[in-house]
Amino acid sequence: MVTVTTSAETAAETYAEIGVIGGSGFYSFLDDVREVAVTTPYGSPSDSLFLGELAGRRVAFLPRHGRGHHLPPHRINYRANLWALRSVGVRQVMGPCAVGGLRQEYGPGTLLVPDQLVDRTKARVGTYFDGEPLPDGTVPNVVHTTFADPYCPEGRAVALAAARGRGWEPVDGGTMVVIEGPRFSTRAESRWHASMGWSVVGMTGHPEAPLARELGLCYTSMALVTDLDAGAETGEGVSHTEVLRVFGENIGRLREVLFDAVGALPKTEGRACLCTRANEGWDLGIELP
Repeated sequence: MVTVTTSAETAAETYAEIGVIGGSGFYSFLDDVREVAVTTPYGSPSDSLFLGELAGRRVAFLPRHGRGHHLPPHRINYRANLWALRSVGVRQVMGPCAVGGLRQEYGPGTLLVPDQLVDRTKARVGTYFDGEPLPDGTVPNVVHTTFADPYCPEGRAVALAAARGRGWEPVDGGTMVVIEGPRFSTRAESRWHASMGWSVVGMTGHPEAPLARELGLCYTSMALVTDLDAGAETGEGVSHTEVLRVFGENIGRLREVLFDAVGALPKTEGRACLCTRANEGWDLGIELP
């Protein structure tokens, strides 16, 4: 059951400590889900937030592409999405996604928890600190955020342990290269990505990760390989139909691993990772929610 939140409800009813950015399949079966519409200085997020309790934790689920999957990767309002999650109390974010494998051993059904990121997008706004005025007249300063290690080490350790606990041996580390989309790579592009030593290719991992870091959020990606990318196989290349088929075959166990990880994440007040200190000492020029 989904309950729509009204303005008269208390802050406790619209609070969550952990965010999950994924599809409706991650929350649709939970009981007592509360739908919360959130506005941000950066416009509307992809959809409402869907709040519920999982493993004793308050969790906010956000459909990355909207509940009807109507937003292609390059049109997602990533800034609004991360800001909306933080505004309800979220401080740790899990970002499951579908990717293509760039190595033969990373075939369909592989779960990879990346530790590095390469951005090859072209037209996405990837920062809150661009010096552009907000609607209320405040102006963020230009801030250069530490991002050498783009994913939360504590979140990664939890995700890896959760997968192993379910008998699904994950790939520990690797580089996710993010392309603009919505088209898949040419064979030449795919072969180049593979020749660079990168592990998987996707369309949504950037700028989620750097925006989370700018907001002081822990961000962990869990990448499900749905295909071998175009340059890593023969035949006609990647098809959307095949991607959806493999994702559907694995959504059940991905959800189990994700939910186990959510329950095992450290308490908000116990976080000690770099994610919480990325902008320490900087005057941001804006007040974070």
